[in-house]
Amino acid sequence: MRSQQRYTTLKWVTAALLLIHLLSRAIFPAPNILIDLVLFNLVGLLAAVIAYSAPVLTDRISAITISLASLIWSTGSFLSTWNSFFNFQIPEVISDLCYSLFYPLIFLGIIRSFTYRRKISALELLDTVIITVGFTSVLTAFLLKPAMIGFSGSAFSVFISILYPVGDIVILAMTLVYVLLTPLSRRSLLLSSGLLSFALGDLFFIWSSLNSTYRFGSITDDGWIIGLFLILVSLSFDSQESKFSDKISSYSATIALIASTTLLGIAALKPGFFPNFILLPGFITIALAFIRMSFALSEANTAGTERILARTDELTGLSNRRNFLLQLNQLKSGYIFLLDLDGFKKINDTLGHEAGDQLLKQVANRFTRVLPVGAQIARLGGDEFGVIASMELVEATELAQSIRATLSYPISIGSEQVKVGVSIGLAPTEPSGDGSESLRRADLAMYEAKRSKSGVMVWESK
Repeated sequence: MRSQQRYTTLKWVTAALLLIHLLSRAIFPAPNILIDLVLFNLVGLLAAVIAYSAPVLTDRISAITISLASLIWSTGSFLSTWNSFFNFQIPEVISDLCYSLFYPLIFLGIIRSFTYRRKISALELLDTVIITVGFTSVLTAFLLKPAMIGFSGSAFSVFISILYPVGDIVILAMTLVYVLLTPLSRRSLLLSSGLLSFALGDLFFIWSSLNSTYRFGSITDDGWIIGLFLILVSLSFDSQESKFSDKISSYSATIALIASTTLLGIAALKPGFFPNFILLPGFITIALAFIRMSFALSEANTAGTERILARTDELTGLSNRRNFLLQLNQLKSGYIFLLDLDGFKKINDTLGHEAGDQLLKQVANRFTRVLPVGAQIARLGGDEFGVIASMELVEATELAQSIRATLSYPISIGSEQVKVGVSIGLAPTEPSGDGSESLRRADLAMYEAKRSKSGVMVWESK
């Protein structure tokens, strides 16, 4: 309880400091060490603590990763701001490195945050990454091409110049995906608003810097810390049960793949039209699509196997009781045969269960060979089998005799020759589709056949 109170207090204190910073910026527009160096970066640091100590989390790794991203960004911001006030200059490469590390950390944390569930399939996660990276490649190519073609300088400076706007566009794409695939809740509202605030704030900074209109210490800089605060506070709320739509996910991933493929096609037809680095997300999208395809095929094969196993008797390979009853309910006109082996228990007890299993397999094979086209056979359990066929009484009686004839000669079990018989009860299927009633009547007829040792008995209404 005390930790919850401390956490709540920390959130309110950070929110109060953020509000104080906004008011101070509005009242004192000139750069100020207390406002711009201390208060501004303190909000980012406290936001990192909020995420790390959040008491309600769906994913601990997400909280730690996003907390670390905020901590690293705030460190870079502090070092960069320090150089604006003091003569003792800290190498810019350090702050640039901090800003660079922020993006992969925030990407990982956010993807885990809004796709994480108690159980998430590999396809859902791949779809999310494909959508994000695919839309990023298109947005980067058509929105940032004019600004990036003319970059010059060292390899690292060009990389940094590219990383920031591309990273912001990835965040915007992630926000779009999150809004489409996540139910509305306090968590989703705070997280999407935070992502939007940070990305737009950073893109505005880049745009104003390129146009030489940026002013250090302007109130628009607060878009960064407002975004971080909202993102990290969102992790303290439970997410609703995900309504991640497989159709929306797969359709969006397909659109992203088509867009990326189109982008690469344009680049192939017009070499040099897009900078090479812009094409990299397109290649990644296509590679991920192939990986997704392999996962989809694997899951489809697994699902097909599981469906077969769910309706198949493991020992004999015949239909199981559940599938048999489903087919029986669908048969409007015909007969149900209930078959129970005679003498099976004695063989099973004498020769053992393994011999009993071998006997059941051979019996199932013999029964199957005499069935007409369209007839269905199942093992209902133990030494009991069931057959359904759409036919008249005369044909059903003849089929029952044929089934009994398959056991007229011995069965080889190892070095032993054993012989079993079968008692069969027949009952017409119900036009109403009440399979349980038809099965009950066939069961009564079968027990009468076994009691009277007649072999086959047809149920008759009294």
